[in-house]
Amino acid sequence: MMLPDGKARFLSPILSRLLRSPRGGSHVPATHDTLGQFARMSPDEAMQRLGTGAAGLDADDAAQRLRTVGPNQVAREARHTMVRELAARAANSLNLLLLSLAAASWFLGDPRAALMISVMVVLSVSLGFVQEHRSNRAAEALRRMVHTTATVRRRRATGGSEAGVETLDIPIEQIVPGDIVMLSAGDMIPADLRLISARDLFVNQSALTGEAMPVEKAPTVGTHSADSHFELPDICFMGSAVVSGVGCGVVILTGGRTAFGGVADMIAGQRVLTSFDKGIARFTWLMMGFIAVMVPLVFLINGLTKGNWFEALLFAVAVAVGLTPEMLPMIVTVNLAKGAIAMSRKKVIVKRLNAIQNFGAMDVLCTDKTGTLTQDRIILKRHLDIHGNDSDRVLEYAYLNSTHQSGLKNLLDVAVLKHVELHEQLKAHEQYTKIDEMPFDFERRRMSVVLARDDGAHLLICKGAVEEIFSVCTRYAVDDDIGVLDESHFVAAKQTTDALNADGFRVVAVAYKEMPPQQAACSVKDEQDLTLLGYIAFLDPPKETAAAAIRALKASGVAVKILTGDNDIVTRKICREVGIDAGTIVLGKQLENCTPDELAALAERASVFAKVSPAQKAAIVDALHRQGHVVGFLGDGINDGPALKTSDVGVSVDSAVDIAKDSADIILLEKSLAVLGDGVMEGRKVFGNITKYIKMGASSNFGNMFSVLGASILLPFLPMAPIQVLTNNLLYDFSQTAIPTDNVDAEYLAVPRRWDIVNIMKFMLLVGPISSIFDYVTYFLMLDVFHAWNNASLFQTGWFVESLLTQTLIIHIIRTAKVPFFESRASGALMATSAVIAVVGIAIPFTWLGHVLGFTRLPWTYWPALVLILLAYAALTHVVKTWFVRRFGLG
Repeated sequence: MMLPDGKARFLSPILSRLLRSPRGGSHVPATHDTLGQFARMSPDEAMQRLGTGAAGLDADDAAQRLRTVGPNQVAREARHTMVRELAARAANSLNLLLLSLAAASWFLGDPRAALMISVMVVLSVSLGFVQEHRSNRAAEALRRMVHTTATVRRRRATGGSEAGVETLDIPIEQIVPGDIVMLSAGDMIPADLRLISARDLFVNQSALTGEAMPVEKAPTVGTHSADSHFELPDICFMGSAVVSGVGCGVVILTGGRTAFGGVADMIAGQRVLTSFDKGIARFTWLMMGFIAVMVPLVFLINGLTKGNWFEALLFAVAVAVGLTPEMLPMIVTVNLAKGAIAMSRKKVIVKRLNAIQNFGAMDVLCTDKTGTLTQDRIILKRHLDIHGNDSDRVLEYAYLNSTHQSGLKNLLDVAVLKHVELHEQLKAHEQYTKIDEMPFDFERRRMSVVLARDDGAHLLICKGAVEEIFSVCTRYAVDDDIGVLDESHFVAAKQTTDALNADGFRVVAVAYKEMPPQQAACSVKDEQDLTLLGYIAFLDPPKETAAAAIRALKASGVAVKILTGDNDIVTRKICREVGIDAGTIVLGKQLENCTPDELAALAERASVFAKVSPAQKAAIVDALHRQGHVVGFLGDGINDGPALKTSDVGVSVDSAVDIAKDSADIILLEKSLAVLGDGVMEGRKVFGNITKYIKMGASSNFGNMFSVLGASILLPFLPMAPIQVLTNNLLYDFSQTAIPTDNVDAEYLAVPRRWDIVNIMKFMLLVGPISSIFDYVTYFLMLDVFHAWNNASLFQTGWFVESLLTQTLIIHIIRTAKVPFFESRASGALMATSAVIAVVGIAIPFTWLGHVLGFTRLPWTYWPALVLILLAYAALTHVVKTWFVRRFGLG
């Protein structure tokens, strides 16, 4: 590809090779070599090689590069075109079976049957397509609400001349080689990049290396000694996440050419089937097994007893169609799509439709504490000296430290800085000038600033974790009293901080040191011989709705377990306030040497885990999963990524860091357990309506086996002509299209629901034969009362009407454990479709269509008898269903 003038520098030898590099694992060595070459360059050399500068690319250059290298995606989602959706709808085992039967009917000389079967396939595919197309468009619109962006520096040009630099948040798909990316804590690194600058930059590469501990990255030129390219100190990798600090880097590789992309390409498409997928597949093959046994039997019996093998084959084909649950794909798709749209109205975005069932089946919810049980809004409540008395001086020094630090200000700093009245009181910008800073890191767990007062004196102010501040202090100061710290002071300080922790406070210690004015530069070595001033205490108040939401989840059968990195004392206080019985809190260090069995026992028994690492969170979720639980995990932080992936259903929030949103199956637009509870209920409704169709289809088909086999043996003619069987099935299918709109009883929603094929089989074996009883009653009615032994058309008409009405109306018995119509009513749409099909079934014998289908008018005495049959069938089915629910549960 030729580039415009001025852009040719982009196609450097290295990038040309990258553009030609193959997809998949074969390009990984080339990626390693390329990253190694850039690691050995200085930042200026790297930018020059990539044809960019510190100001970044301009819009035209970036657009051209995007066209050249393609979107920055490691696994692009398939675009939902109408053709693709139609093909996906049609290409399932049930539809392929039906189309094969239609072809067989055509070649056997029965074009009407072929047409009828094709109409059923078109009905199923088109209804499913319409709903799926609508849901895909809705889902894409919802996904656009969840933005994954990166911050880049771009040159702004006006009238052909450069007019400065602007910082933009753009979708990570639009990142290109040569872009200058700005990084800060919580960001997901959007591409493989070479650092230009960094301050206290720690990166979690666990998604790539499995190493849970963050690694420090710096723009220092790398060496040849790195055993792995992941050890290159000046290279940041796509798929890793910024834990702390800030940085700036130039993009080297994007999309599938990244180190992460090489791995992603190899595992793309290897999606693990969920319990929902497995349940659908097991039911489908169960029905296919019945068909495989039933159809040859029907063919042989009718061929042997009637002597017309060709007619027997046509009837066997029609029976195969009647036994096929051809509406199952449509029912499942419409239910899931409807559930996703309903959940979106409750501020729940479903990224993966099949996760809805897991949402409803969830019986354990693991969640972090911060932002879920608490307001995620840190408030500075106390500022105390070492004796526990209020101290304005402690607050002033903490404020000066937070004001003058240049790093990313965390929630504690923000809480300190909200004391705006101090700014005027201290005249911070007039009285103090910043000299130096020692940023926070995970080893020291403290940070310091060095300030020069207007009188020339220098002051080092340090704040951080209590233990770490104690370790570098030798004196204390209370008002004008300065003394030497001894063991008694440490004991008193421990009691003070423990008491604050027990009340739910986070405690930070504050200390200071007078510095020589002539010392221009300072380092962490100067954090010695400090004077302890006291403590500032912060509170993350519990949410007002948390206690009620936890009670509601518990009442609906969902146990809530807390997995937090916070300390056990603060965690216990919050749990007590929101109504969680913490019991014995398990600490992360207790899990380090646990065997899998011991961990499983702990995970089952304990409700609260504190001071746990990201890997330990994932291990706890996995242990619960192995214990047979359906586990959900709610998290929004960098450290929640592994647990989100391990859980049956990962839940995050729109305000979460990018890596958490990418790992989740479901996104909440509001971080609230109450919103989550609404989503759980919607998931159970979806599963309930799918189960209705499956139970009805399984029991109806099983009963039809006995009816068809018996009639085939007893009758001198076919019990129903092939075209009549197909018409019956088509009308019955149409009556079921409204099931996704149906109401679900509150009792069914009260506990988690999951696939129980054994329960479905028991229901099928018990309820299915009931329909055969009344089919045989109808046989007796038609043969002995109406003397249809020599009138095949009359018998077929009578059984057609009875079969259609019983199948259509029995859904109202099966859909609820209560008394239908009185204690539990179906949705208006399901009532309407049932009524319409019942009227059509009754009217067909009196119309020209009935004549075409081979029907005849029924005697008037048939109709009162049919009413008695329907009432008896409904009553017996309800009695058996009620006993079944009491004996085996709702399933």
